[in-house]
Amino acid sequence: MRRPPALPSGPYAPPVPVRDLTVVSADGSRLHAELHGPDDAGAPAVLLAHGWTCSTAFWAPVVRALSADHRVIVYDQRGHGRSPAPGPGGYSTNALADDLVAVLEATLPPGRRAVLAGHSMGGMTLMAAAGRPGLRERAAAAVLCSTGASRLVDRSRVVPLRSPRARARVHRALLGSRAPLGPITPLSRRLVRYATMGPGADPATVDVCARILHACPRAVRAGWGRVLLDIELDARIGELTMPTAVIVGTADRLTPPEHAHALAAGLPHCTGVTELPGLGHMTPMEDPGAVAGVIRALAEEYGGGREPRGEAEARAPFGGVREARGEVREVRGEAREARGGVREARGGVREAREDGREVPADARAPFEGVREARATTVTEAGDPAVEAKEQTA
Repeated sequence: MRRPPALPSGPYAPPVPVRDLTVVSADGSRLHAELHGPDDAGAPAVLLAHGWTCSTAFWAPVVRALSADHRVIVYDQRGHGRSPAPGPGGYSTNALADDLVAVLEATLPPGRRAVLAGHSMGGMTLMAAAGRPGLRERAAAAVLCSTGASRLVDRSRVVPLRSPRARARVHRALLGSRAPLGPITPLSRRLVRYATMGPGADPATVDVCARILHACPRAVRAGWGRVLLDIELDARIGELTMPTAVIVGTADRLTPPEHAHALAAGLPHCTGVTELPGLGHMTPMEDPGAVAGVIRALAEEYGGGREPRGEAEARAPFGGVREARGEVREVRGEAREARGGVREARGGVREAREDGREVPADARAPFEGVREARATTVTEAGDPAVEAKEQTA
């Protein structure tokens, strides 16, 4: 892992984690992750996924707001912060989904669930992983913060050109650019505030965001920028079936509010859209209290700890039904074998009667087998299924 960049001090300084760990993703990529807050089964768990060109440091104010009474998990997306850059083919929405599931599996014990919050590309990460069993089993609720599912270039308002075609062309060039950002200067701070924050952002917040953005390697910035150019996750929105809140700043130029309303319309269980007046794209940094408040409310209402006992118990009787049906199939198979023996025996009986001989005992045996098999089907296989179904009533 590369050495972490210089981080801000004061209220924006990242808190010291309870534990650092390295998570290995499906393709072998190594991810830096941190655990904050109490390791208490009763403490709600929260996972925070940052966006393009950011790092775990971006979530510092939200971590501070939650970690006193929440178990908070943060990680660096591949290539960002202290997570090494991926090799060829390592930039994709599938890779984002793989990484998120790997972090969940490494940081949450079996049966424990968390509220998952993703900002910008972090929100797209949640959408990319929406159909993964590893996410469904561990997500109590979700927050999509300053993000979108598609048409990022078309809807962006960073470049103030009247022609939609010209504006999209410039946005595409900017997203995929490998040009160095250079040192942090008064001009670069003004550009960061204009492109990513609301007009009222205070200088300290602007400076912190500039430091975080400039720390991202330009090859990584361009690699993920190319993924964002044509990202298409509309079909995944409906797979986020857990309670999901949406947050957006009304002055967001990168993912304007129309993205938030499109997400809300497609979510099966949207708990509401929180519009933060005058804020830009960096809502967790511009108003960490508001973002932490939405996360906290979801954790309180829907839980971010152990899976509710009632859900596991509700699934248990169906296991009994499946077992009982398996027994029925086995017994029916025995009955079919016995019937085959009956057909053969009947041939022997007819031959014996035609010759005037007594019917042999081995020719009568299959008839007894059929009667026994039928009785077993009714008594032994029928009862467990009935009992299991009665438990679900």
